[in-house]
Amino acid sequence: MKSRNGKPPRIALALAGGGPLGAIYEIGALCALDEALQGLDFTKLDHYVGVSAGGFIAAGLANGMAPRELCASFIDNDGASEVFDPAWLMVPAYGEFARRGIMFPGLLASALWRATWGRKSVTHALERLGPALPTGIFSNEEVHTRLASLFTRDGRTNDFRELRSRLTLVATNLDSGDAAPFGRPGWDHVPISKAVQASSALPGLFPPVEIDAHYFVDGALKKTMHASVALEDGIDLMLCLNPLVPFNSVEPRDAVMQRNLPAEKRRIPRIVDGGLPAVLSQTFRSMIHSRMELGMKQYERAYPDTDIVLIEPDQRDPELYLANTFSYGQRRQLAEHAYQQTRSMLRSRRTTLAPKLARHGIVLDGAVLDDPRRHLVAPPLPRTRIGQAVATLQEVVDDLGHALHTTREAA
Repeated sequence: MKSRNGKPPRIALALAGGGPLGAIYEIGALCALDEALQGLDFTKLDHYVGVSAGGFIAAGLANGMAPRELCASFIDNDGASEVFDPAWLMVPAYGEFARRGIMFPGLLASALWRATWGRKSVTHALERLGPALPTGIFSNEEVHTRLASLFTRDGRTNDFRELRSRLTLVATNLDSGDAAPFGRPGWDHVPISKAVQASSALPGLFPPVEIDAHYFVDGALKKTMHASVALEDGIDLMLCLNPLVPFNSVEPRDAVMQRNLPAEKRRIPRIVDGGLPAVLSQTFRSMIHSRMELGMKQYERAYPDTDIVLIEPDQRDPELYLANTFSYGQRRQLAEHAYQQTRSMLRSRRTTLAPKLARHGIVLDGAVLDDPRRHLVAPPLPRTRIGQAVATLQEVVDDLGHALHTTREAA
């Protein structure tokens, strides 16, 4: 298949951040896309752009790790090629505590002097203690160490310049506020693992990462998606995955979906009823999503010859909203949910998506999307004959429900 200019279509993927939950969603969604989009190999795209948690996934794909392989390592933690272990991010930043602690006695003496003999207010004097406070609670040095080990195995590389495709991992320069596109010319000497560490260094949670005498933090501080990094290269099809959206509790989804939810999730109260955590979560999600929406509109105006497809959760679906952004314990359930939700989205949007994808030689496989027995994470095997019979009956019911739904659509 050739693009509008007669050459093979150039396809890019941009992955936004969102903590461990964001990475879990993106893996589930990518597995669904990988199955349903025939003619597209997610390990052989022209350009990958990763921000924060999306950098983990982008770096893996650029190194030839298929979505299902990422799922086996990230979700199932299957085998020795482990991509992610939550314990990596729970190690206290002892080095940062020590460096700041050394400063404390001198700063405390200065604060006391200003409060007594300097005749300054207590609040003004306490400001002197600011530099003694750690810039992060946890160390993310293990991210660099473990990924460096993973990407130096046979067939992979920790060097941007040795990749077959372009990979850009975006961080933010703490001192200037500018985006740092690791992987681009002038930025490609930095190890991929170090760039992932910098791009995912959420301020307050992790200390800034020092690279070449500069300090870098989470790339989402500047932009949510940073898809323009790839669009500027003349991409024909831009696929974007954004895992965090604000929850819309005013317009709940259909009654069937509500009945399938656990009792505690069938009705979502007002956001304010969840207290400060719910309000802060909704505020954070709304801020980054509104910024992303503005960016997507700018992309469409600035790159009219590029087809842009955005994949993100349904804002009316409470499952992902109610999960902790930094949760990892429910990864199997949430990945399965993201997988099924993405399949549902593709089915509902197939009329508009199919021709757009077809222009780039990609076929939306209806048989795969309409198969109700497909799962990302295998359900538990029945242990008894009764359990087997119930499972078989459930498959028959699913098939019947699918047949009735197809008949209604045809009518």
